[in-house]
Amino acid sequence: MQMAREGSGTSWLPDTTPMYAIHWQRGAWQLMAHENAFVQFLHESGDRADDQFGSINWIMGMAQRNVGNGRVMFRGMFSAEPWTIRGCGYPDLLASGEQCDGQTIHDRQHPHDLLMEISAEYDAPLKGPVRWQVYGGPAGEPALGPVAYPHRVSALPNPLAPISHHWLDSTHLTFGVATAGVYASRWKAEASVFNGREPDDKRTNLDFGALDSFSGRLWFLPTSRLALQVSAGKLTEAAASENGGPRIDVTRATASATYHSACRENSIWATTIAWGRNEESGHSSNALLIETNLTFDDRDTWFGRFEAASKTAHDLAVVESADAFTVAKLQGGYTRYFSTWQGLKPGVGASLSAGFVPKRLEPVYSSRINAGFGMFVTLRPAAMMMPAGHGVAGPAQKPAGRTMVMVQTALDPAKLSCSPRIDPKKAAKTTYQGKTYYFCSAKERDEFLTDPATSLSMMPAKR
Repeated sequence: MQMAREGSGTSWLPDTTPMYAIHWQRGAWQLMAHENAFVQFLHESGDRADDQFGSINWIMGMAQRNVGNGRVMFRGMFSAEPWTIRGCGYPDLLASGEQCDGQTIHDRQHPHDLLMEISAEYDAPLKGPVRWQVYGGPAGEPALGPVAYPHRVSALPNPLAPISHHWLDSTHLTFGVATAGVYASRWKAEASVFNGREPDDKRTNLDFGALDSFSGRLWFLPTSRLALQVSAGKLTEAAASENGGPRIDVTRATASATYHSACRENSIWATTIAWGRNEESGHSSNALLIETNLTFDDRDTWFGRFEAASKTAHDLAVVESADAFTVAKLQGGYTRYFSTWQGLKPGVGASLSAGFVPKRLEPVYSSRINAGFGMFVTLRPAAMMMPAGHGVAGPAQKPAGRTMVMVQTALDPAKLSCSPRIDPKKAAKTTYQGKTYYFCSAKERDEFLTDPATSLSMMPAKR
């Protein structure tokens, strides 16, 4: 499996995904660091107006190596938001979900917990081109929903969380999860058991609970540019109820499509369309998300997002009603990234938004359309991108424009995992620094020879 395909948890992105990470090698271990940080000022208008200066941020480390005929990976993801986001969260009109100080969080996005992921993963060949995979840990993500928004390229330059977050990918932070799956080059089937309860408002602890929720997900990648998923799950005692009653079970279903295109050298157009449905307490609600990111030369980035969601009076903390309200939000912005420094890209940007509410909510929000804006500085790793016009996984590109190669190779041809399978005695081979390396095809051997050191640093040879 291409490393570029790996999203949050066990989710998949298209193979033509840029890798925003810093890589290095320590013996047999391949190490990788990711991060995305903003220092922002946000303003929302209307009767629920608010201003806030703070920092939205996360950092992630990964270590992997070959073990036997498979691969083991460890991941840790952390956020300083418990200290850099004040109060119950940052202003985000029409956002909802979780509780703070015993009250429903509305019109703002709650901070992430300090520990966002502590997980381990192992995958190995099963039969022919099919591999099996297990994943789990005290903090992680079950097989439910699209790639979580912090890891979606279509959302990467946007500091704000989607208002549809709790219909699509809110389980990206789950305290207790175990997942098993099987996959081949174009598909994956997986299932999870996990603790589906939302985290409490103490953002520095681990909110463990019984692994009594479950989910299943199917992935299909018809081309290297497109990743499709459908998933469903039962989240036991997921949300706090009104007036301190028993916690509420939620049944969730999602479907999504993510498309990436290397429109020109060192550039990317990334778009995600997703739908989510929650059923809880005898009623159901739906949410739709469309978001996009167009980046030229890893420098100039335009981003946009449109969402529509059905939210209850309880979600929005308005006068209690059995009715649901359809609300929508349109947001867009621009980020200018500067020259790479120590593998990192600093940038500065701004965004504008408009929140739309039905006439019945006009007295609550002061207007049916309420504007907002944000200004921010940001820091993320420089991108390693697919060259324009490449329709298959394989080579990627360094920020400076040179081709970066990541090819499976082995010192023992019997250790190769090729699709279709090959006779090890007939494997393509070459010699580099006194060692003989074997490949699944002559094409992959030729790609390896364009930059052997980088390929081996990103995907060490199997032994």
